[in-house]
Amino acid sequence: MRAPVTAYVGVGANLGDASATVLQAVQAIAELDGVALIRQSSLYASAPVDSSGPDYINAVVEVLTLLKPLEMLLVLQDIEQRAGRVRSYRNAPRTLDLDLLLHGDTHIDTPTLTLPHPRMWLRAFVLNPLAEIAPQRVAARHLFAVEGQRIARLA
Repeated sequence: MRAPVTAYVGVGANLGDASATVLQAVQAIAELDGVALIRQSSLYASAPVDSSGPDYINAVVEVLTLLKPLEMLLVLQDIEQRAGRVRSYRNAPRTLDLDLLLHGDTHIDTPTLTLPHPRMWLRAFVLNPLAEIAPQRVAARHLFAVEGQRIARLA
């Protein structure tokens, strides 16, 4: 039997009741077979990056999973679809966006999946919540590099 792997998932939304959608997505992740929710960050509001529309609500969750990276990607995409995600164009506003950020020490670079997530180090909306729940995963230089991006931790 496979040993569980620690993975991190970015959760974001900026259409509809984004806060409720993010919280529902966290719950849906926690209920996945082969996945155990370990930690979830606070919610953060952030300006769209390379996107448009209203501010995003974001969080990051830490899970233990028995799923392989591509299996994890598929179940996350299923949660997105059930939340009404439409991929009309790259970086379009969205009802839900789930990004597999890290999956153990896996390094993959395929057309379907790249791990670690290739743009996570450029985004405050990923790094701030990740640093909240897994500070050992985020170097100070990474936080410094995104300090100009507008983001606020929600109460």
